[in-house]
Amino acid sequence: MIRMSKLADYGTVVMAHMAHEPERLQSVAEIAVHTRLSAMTVSKVLKLLAKQMLVIAERGKHGGYRLSRQPARISVAEIIDAVDGPFGLTECAAGSGRCTLESSCALRSPWRRISQLVRHAVQSVTLDQMALPGTSSLRCVMLRSGRAA
Repeated sequence: MIRMSKLADYGTVVMAHMAHEPERLQSVAEIAVHTRLSAMTVSKVLKLLAKQMLVIAERGKHGGYRLSRQPARISVAEIIDAVDGPFGLTECAAGSGRCTLESSCALRSPWRRISQLVRHAVQSVTLDQMALPGTSSLRCVMLRSGRAA
């Protein structure tokens, strides 16, 4: 089964929450309460997102985090990359060089193509679409783009 990491999932949850008020500074504690994630998890995710400049951290008594740009200009792929590193369904598709069979594998090219298709799908979904109210927001996005069955 193809599944993204829990941390990447939490990254999308945190970012979708922040997308409702993208320019307002939000504390780790506040985000933790609203997302029902632990403050430690929220803090870890926000540090990874800040490192990739998807969120901006402001220190101080009234500090916190805010999105670095409008939600419509942030793709789900960027969030996954920020938390998990370069996207790829297999080691060779990610280009990590960690697979000893990479140079001679007959399946390298097909896996890269599949990874590209999946990446294109998550790249075409933006944070504002993920943050739509209701439980079927992603299905609505896919229906509008003609991708849902």
